[in-house]
Amino acid sequence: MPRKTRLAYGRIVLKISGEGLCRPGGFGLDADEIERLAREISRVHEARAQVAVVVGGGNLLRGATAARDARLPEATAHYMGMLATVINALALQEAIESFGVETRVMSSIAVAAVCEPFARRRCIAHLEKGRVVILAAGTGRPFVTTDTAAALAALEIGADALLKATKVDGVYSADPARNPKAKFYPHLSYDRAIADRLGVMDLTALEMCRQKHIPVIVFSLKKNGNIRKVVLGGKVGTIIDAR
Repeated sequence: MPRKTRLAYGRIVLKISGEGLCRPGGFGLDADEIERLAREISRVHEARAQVAVVVGGGNLLRGATAARDARLPEATAHYMGMLATVINALALQEAIESFGVETRVMSSIAVAAVCEPFARRRCIAHLEKGRVVILAAGTGRPFVTTDTAAALAALEIGADALLKATKVDGVYSADPARNPKAKFYPHLSYDRAIADRLGVMDLTALEMCRQKHIPVIVFSLKKNGNIRKVVLGGKVGTIIDAR
């Protein structure tokens, strides 16, 4: 009988930007990128971790940009952005299930024909039954980022950690693409990350994690195996906690 894998984090919320579903610098949905991401999530599922995914929608529509360019009321534009995350969630669901992993999409905005409404107890029940849950439509309210939605989800479902997968390999003192001398931080305290405004994630989200002592791990989405390594306790990216 195979030994059970020892997990550093048994239940996680994985925050993925919409750009994770398209090619770098691209737009829309890319089949290869979605398949690669689904494979990475299925490998975490194989390790027996409970996985809830919060997906953004920036590859399809950003609320603030739509408000400006289409001259829409900002609240309306944000609702449109939330619906973009539902599109991404459905695409990711199909890809994850192609690897034999049962998956559910739960939305904070009612879209009954294609996914379930979010309900805390039902979400936890899905996770405990070994299903991957994709949380779409942010918080269901405008003017709130999907980072904050991910932090709120982590609090609601009792996650052991919030994993933020990004285009860089952790947190730096400055943008490493613009400043080659930017310092990499393997570890940060919540207070330092908030006070220095290092652009880790939305400050509201980070403060929520600080109050409830949920560690935040920031790492590169594009490096294969990273999500599984984090779940198994490997040294990947930047960890933000109370220490």
